[in-house]
Amino acid sequence: MQKAIKSFKIVSVLEATSFLVLLGIAMPLKYIWDMPQMVKMVGMAHGILFVAYILMAIYISTLLKWNLKTLAIVIFCSVLPFGPFYADKKYLP
Repeated sequence: MQKAIKSFKIVSVLEATSFLVLLGIAMPLKYIWDMPQMVKMVGMAHGILFVAYILMAIYISTLLKWNLKTLAIVIFCSVLPFGPFYADKKYLP
């Protein structure tokens, strides 16, 4: 169980970081300096990490016996720029 939680924490940090890079670096490069290549690369990585985060959150919810409200909050945190950092500190041991 500890290995699964540690893996989820790693995916959580990577997902949040990729989202911040996408919003803070890649999107300005695309729309201000007309360089869309970064959005394609970072966007793909973020998409994969986002799906992994959701699937792992569902799996972790069964291990930690989260109720549906807690799972919904953790999943909602995945769409907020700093949300996964919050979910990590608040809901993971």
